[in-house]
Amino acid sequence: MFDIVIVGAGAAGIGAARRIAGTGRSVVVIEAGTHVGGRAHSVDVAGMALDLGCGWLHSGERNPWTAIADASGFTVDRSESAWREQYRDLGFAPADRKAASAAWETFQHRLETDPPASDCAADALEVGNPWNGYAEALSGYINGAGLARLSVADYLAYDAAASETNWRVREGYGTLVAASLPPVPLHLATPVTAIDHRGSTVRLDTRAGTIAARAAIVTVSTAMLAKGAIRFAPAIDDHLHAAANLPLGLADKLFFGLGHGHGLEPEKHLIGNPRTAETGSYYLMPFGRPLVEGFFGGAGAAMLEREGLAGAFAFAIEELAALLGSAIRARLRPIAGSAWCRTDHVGGSYSHALPGHAAARAMLCRPIDDRLFFAGEATHATDFSTAHGAYESGVRAADQALEALR
Repeated sequence: MFDIVIVGAGAAGIGAARRIAGTGRSVVVIEAGTHVGGRAHSVDVAGMALDLGCGWLHSGERNPWTAIADASGFTVDRSESAWREQYRDLGFAPADRKAASAAWETFQHRLETDPPASDCAADALEVGNPWNGYAEALSGYINGAGLARLSVADYLAYDAAASETNWRVREGYGTLVAASLPPVPLHLATPVTAIDHRGSTVRLDTRAGTIAARAAIVTVSTAMLAKGAIRFAPAIDDHLHAAANLPLGLADKLFFGLGHGHGLEPEKHLIGNPRTAETGSYYLMPFGRPLVEGFFGGAGAAMLEREGLAGAFAFAIEELAALLGSAIRARLRPIAGSAWCRTDHVGGSYSHALPGHAAARAMLCRPIDDRLFFAGEATHATDFSTAHGAYESGVRAADQALEALR
């Protein structure tokens, strides 16, 4: 018997565990996957930390992970990113960049001042605008989904709260998140299959047995909730319906090692084809390392997952060769990649609200009978889709559980 069981060892579960640790309440963390951190996941390749999941401290000046990193001895790179640049103007001339940026700003202004009654972001696009593909690509990177599946109200809530400050962790964002779990009991590779909250305690069935607790904090992804990965008794239909209306978008990464004689400059950026959603955003030599980091979102990421990793790397090589010249092919070595939609116990990258369903976030974070509490990036009102939103939601759910136990 525990006071609180936390389902999920991602950023939200870690935030909850850090809040509960030291309060005198007994707590255990149950994680379906084999690593701590969830969608914040770094892998080490030749001494370089590669973030397969989140990689940027968004809204860095107020991001709680920034303070945690500083206090824990991690290195926060506060330099300005190169995302708005196009290396050597390759494939995206200054005049075109100016036109594309103006089209996006006009679209953004329309969302803010004259949003479509449908609450569907795609309905605010100017019909026939040659830069609509660019807008779809940006939506894929930002939201993990195309504009036709995006609630305007939900998108604006995030946009109004976010700042333009984006920092990085040299040792890896995922490394930071995983290292921040306090010393509490942890069970990895232990999926929860059922949660029964009908009695005075909550009983959680796992492949390793049943755990009883006075309260449970559920931080699993909306994709897993919506597909019924956990059976609830009694049913929590309103929460599951909310989860279904907050699906996970998709964002994937590919990493290439660079061979000698590549001729690239550090900390530069390229977008593959700015006129289509199915294109990559490439960061050249991050931290000066011999790497190219490819980022694909929405339709582009979905296309790559259909192709598989081998096909994904081949596509990215073609885009890079078209911009940098065919000689780059011999200097690109695939070393790592993600496929979050295909990742067990996750099912995608980060949530977005479907048109007309921005209120689903408030529904999903509502406690049940002072025994079930919900956290995760999808439950945050404004900082959804981020590791800091997930962390803050975990702290909020932990406070709710601790108050209920009093």
